[in-house]
Amino acid sequence: MKKRIAIFASGSGSNAQKIMEHFKYSDDAEVSLVLSNNPESYVLQRADNFEIPTHVFDRYEFYQTDEIVQLLKRSEIDLVVLAGFLLLVPENLLQAFPNKIINIHPSLLPKYGGKGMYGDRVHQAVIAANEEEHGITIHFVNEKFDEGEVIHQSRFRIEKGDTLEIIKFKGQQLEHLHFPKVIENLLKKYN
Repeated sequence: MKKRIAIFASGSGSNAQKIMEHFKYSDDAEVSLVLSNNPESYVLQRADNFEIPTHVFDRYEFYQTDEIVQLLKRSEIDLVVLAGFLLLVPENLLQAFPNKIINIHPSLLPKYGGKGMYGDRVHQAVIAANEEEHGITIHFVNEKFDEGEVIHQSRFRIEKGDTLEIIKFKGQQLEHLHFPKVIENLLKKYN
């Protein structure tokens, strides 16, 4: 039986797209559900293009009810993947899926993580600190932003003259390359 993945995203969903592409013809796993807290999120269109069901929720549903947990359980989800999802995961979801919620972050954690550190903010902080290298981190999710156990990190050098756009592009290339593979390898470990 195929392992079932749920993706949570708040924005465009380029990582979600790569994950959907990666598992489209897989015999082992599939993206079964895409959830977003943003009804305008382009990830919903991306999911629709793959004929994957979607669910849009608000803060009340996410934090004050068990509806999301129940939806994931009914959908028989094996792994929850955060791909550009900006909300802190509530305790009820963490308890329902222990060590089965992962996130990708656009820096080499523990550097440049935490509340409010996402997207361009991360890259701008890296530039401001004159870092010589940068990268991505895929990690388990816990009750704090970006503090879960690291599963995978990939890095790249920041060259003299690299702009925000170039740094962002380099990081996104690593994300698109590694995130689907890390998910696939993680799912192989689950019974």
